[in-house]
Amino acid sequence: MTISLEQAQTIVRAALEHGTEQGFQPLTVAVLDTGGALVALGRQDGSGYLRPDLATAKAWGILGMGINNRALAARAADSPDIYTSLVALSGGKIVSVPGGVFIRDAQGTLLGAVGVSGDASLNDEAAALAGIAAAGLVSETGAEG
Repeated sequence: MTISLEQAQTIVRAALEHGTEQGFQPLTVAVLDTGGALVALGRQDGSGYLRPDLATAKAWGILGMGINNRALAARAADSPDIYTSLVALSGGKIVSVPGGVFIRDAQGTLLGAVGVSGDASLNDEAAALAGIAAAGLVSETGAEG
């Protein structure tokens, strides 16, 4: 099972709306399926041209490693040489900061991941969470609480 186009488009739309409502800098949102393929992407006017790559890398990295971005950041801090190798092997498609969020259904099945880039990492993550919730799905960030 993987995320549908309709679900992905809902996530993109709602994440961008959340960013606008909160006064965030212009955002870019990328939704990937479980195989790391791009399903939907949205970029607000004024969002930098590297933002699609960053948003995709936030989602792609957690999917590729099978761990949330906080766990990925902890591993990068503990083993910088391994993290550097992962970044090189992935062609730069791994970013270990908040803004990459796993997407699950109500039963906990992994459907894909969303990556958001454009503002502070925690704001990017908040937009991703809003998008996932709007699609009626469950998010996983690795944040406690």
